Amino acid sequence: MRKRIKTVLITGGVKRIGLAIARCLHEFGYNIVITYNTSSKQAKEIKDELNTKSVGTCEILKCDFSRINNYNDFSKKVLKCFGGLDVLINNASRFYPTKIDEVNEKSWLDLIDTNLKTPLMLSKFLYPELKKKRGSIINIIDIHIDPPLKDHIIYNLSKAGLLALTKSLAKDLAPHVRVNGVSPGAIMWPEADKNKEKKKKDILSRIALKRVGDPDDIAQAVLFLIENAGYVTGQNIDIDGGRKLNM
Repeated sequence: MRKRIKTVLITGGVKRIGLAIARCLHEFGYNIVITYNTSSKQAKEIKDELNTKSVGTCEILKCDFSRINNYNDFSKKVLKCFGGLDVLINNASRFYPTKIDEVNEKSWLDLIDTNLKTPLMLSKFLYPELKKKRGSIINIIDIHIDPPLKDHIIYNLSKAGLLALTKSLAKDLAPHVRVNGVSPGAIMWPEADKNKEKKKKDILSRIALKRVGDPDDIAQAVLFLIENAGYVTGQNIDIDGGRKLNM
């Protein structure tokens, strides 16, 4: 079996989009490091799945990014998994509404720490390794940064900030590390959403390609930016089936 020589860190990589990215990049030949918070069962399952396909190619690390206080130590744990890092994918994200009268410091810290502070701090502490490998950073953003989602003030701020961070890092880390963003459109609906079918019908009517996206659509965009876009940095790609044409 050919030894894998590249490693990727995917934050929040055990569900939905993160899981699709993990499977896609593992299939392509990457060692996979996945972080999780409360989904320990799913984390163990994906680790077992990938290591069954190729022994010793996936590691999982538990981390609550809303409470982490030492990114340097965490980054060292990441590098110890496979002895290095080629790609950082900032996928972990918190999402819930905050109307103006509901905004408080707790929700501010929770959403900003996970969605914006963590990508910044991981980029900072993993940059020396990524520079050495001439690697790349991919930030998973959201098409709803413009126009913003109603009643999601803090979430909108966190993702708009992540876009600004993507462009800032692309300038500051060049020419050694490329930094790009991927903004998913309508990909998956939460199972608990009672109005799911009504919302789905409404959103589908505004998607040019007339279908809901799949997590694999996002994974393929990430793979492209990592492997086939060596002259691309500072960009954000909307993967939304053309929905932004009608927003």
